[in-house]
Amino acid sequence: MEYEPTDLFAVLADTTRLRLLMALRDSSSLCVCHLVDALQEPQPKLSKHLGVLREMGLVSDERRAQWVHYSLRADLPDWVTAVLAAAFEGCRGQFPFTDDAQKLKARLNACRDAA
Repeated sequence: MEYEPTDLFAVLADTTRLRLLMALRDSSSLCVCHLVDALQEPQPKLSKHLGVLREMGLVSDERRAQWVHYSLRADLPDWVTAVLAAAFEGCRGQFPFTDDAQKLKARLNACRDAA
């Protein structure tokens, strides 16, 4: 897949998409339900933005029963990985990303405890 810099920066300019990428960066994969809980946004909104990220080639998806799990693609070009790393570093410690991370951690812990 070919990545155009202007397309990448347009995708990253949206707060919801950046929040989704931040949530996905430290997980092997997350189901949409985890993302809905962490970001406190409606499922249709997040699914729409995840679709944009998938079309851009930044995330991959896998259906597991009734849920779709998303993950960052591991095969991104080096320059895309570097841009994402810089964006992640810039967002670290900032609102709403810190709140999202805390909610996601709580949700994942609750899932593990229930299993």
